[in-house]
Amino acid sequence: MRLLVLVVLSIALMVVDARFTLLKPVRSQMSLVLMQSYWVTDLPQRLWQGVASQFGSRTELVAENEKLKTENLLLQGRMQKLAALTEQNVRLRELLNSSALVNEKVEVAELIGMDPNPFTHRIIINKGERDGVVLGQPVLDARGLMGQVVELMPYTSRVLLLTDTTHSIPVQVNRNGLRAIASGTGNPERLELRHVADTADIKEGDLLVSSGLGQRFPAGYPVATVKEVIHDSGQPFAIVRAVPTAALNRSRYLLLVFSDTRTPEERANDAAQAQENLDAQGGGPIVPATVPKPAPVTPAAAPAAPATAPASTTPAKPAATTPAKPTAAHPATAKPPATTPAAKPPATQPAAVKPAAKPPVSAPATPGGRE
Repeated sequence: MRLLVLVVLSIALMVVDARFTLLKPVRSQMSLVLMQSYWVTDLPQRLWQGVASQFGSRTELVAENEKLKTENLLLQGRMQKLAALTEQNVRLRELLNSSALVNEKVEVAELIGMDPNPFTHRIIINKGERDGVVLGQPVLDARGLMGQVVELMPYTSRVLLLTDTTHSIPVQVNRNGLRAIASGTGNPERLELRHVADTADIKEGDLLVSSGLGQRFPAGYPVATVKEVIHDSGQPFAIVRAVPTAALNRSRYLLLVFSDTRTPEERANDAAQAQENLDAQGGGPIVPATVPKPAPVTPAAAPAAPATAPASTTPAKPAATTPAKPTAAHPATAKPPATTPAAKPPATQPAAVKPAAKPPVSAPATPGGRE
């Protein structure tokens, strides 16, 4: 009788947990108790590793130490070049006021459990809400993306892997930028690209990277490698199968990627501040010097012939060198010539325009002439 009551109660709790969110706080608190069980089940392996490390041979340790030193030296040489390229990339993005991320903040997490359901690909890591983990946070290993956080607990989190049948991620072909959607198939060694045109430029061996279009996964991380492309003349879409680059069944230490939580206004302000600091240090963009345009030259107005001045009967003498005074209507913009040939009459000042009631005033008479 007790067994029947417990079975009915268990079924009722499973139904309530599947259809409602009433038991979510209880599950979150139960994770604190389960954390101790995870620690206890992992204790034998840690003890074995400790004993094996204590009884390792000195020769193996010395050889491994030398190998690690050599690898460290090679990696440091590569890091010097990568550091210079990264700094150059940062400066260029600051000059362009780009809000794209160059380096994301990451935190190391450890796998402590797996979902026993063979039709659900989920794992449990030892980082939770108390460590700053958020829902939807990307998770990757040393080879590529693994999945995203779908459930939070105080000290642990549940991660949905890429190969789960309910998971999809926007990707693009690294060779030519072709965009597609990679979906899980339930097989830990296979992904499938949905709705890829039969004429699309994709072939075996292409690397698929995250495109960042879903605003969930950062762009540029490897996701899978195309393994098989099947073209069927009777179907509008090709069948594309890919193999995940991440070791989903073997990785134990993972990375949690923390994306930029700043608003677009804050990112724009930070980029502008970085540009000002760069300009203050003399490293801003070079602006070519502008060539000053020549000042516009105002052409001198041609003198108008006097309308009412009668012609002189006596020969005109050379004009005097004394400049004529300007009239009220036209300011003097050019001086008369110092000397003129005797055959030509002296240049006269343009007549002033006056009301019709008064007689027109001609230019001052030259010696020997008359009005």
